[in-house]
Amino acid sequence: MTVDTFQREIDEAVKNYDRFVVCLHKTPEEFAASLVSLLQKAIRAYDTRSAGMRHGIALDKEVTIILSQGDEARPLCGIYFNLHSPYQTDSLPKTVQPLAGKSPKLGE
Repeated sequence: MTVDTFQREIDEAVKNYDRFVVCLHKTPEEFAASLVSLLQKAIRAYDTRSAGMRHGIALDKEVTIILSQGDEARPLCGIYFNLHSPYQTDSLPKTVQPLAGKSPKLGE
């Protein structure tokens, strides 16, 4: 099993990336190169998985690749975009109040 085994899935992901995903720091060519690297890691994880495990997974900030054992000799390949916004803040909702003080000790 090599990266070429999943060329159809790579081509489809690159086409969708170029068409639908806005990424400020990766061109479609850089994305394709990172897909190849991640797929190599997923293949390695799939080939060296423990007994009873069915998946090989590799991910980075933008994409997750999962190879899953199926009924055929060739594993299923899923390429998922990890969508996020660099403008999103990590603030608490207005209804959540931070704890003001120490929690009580056990036994008190």
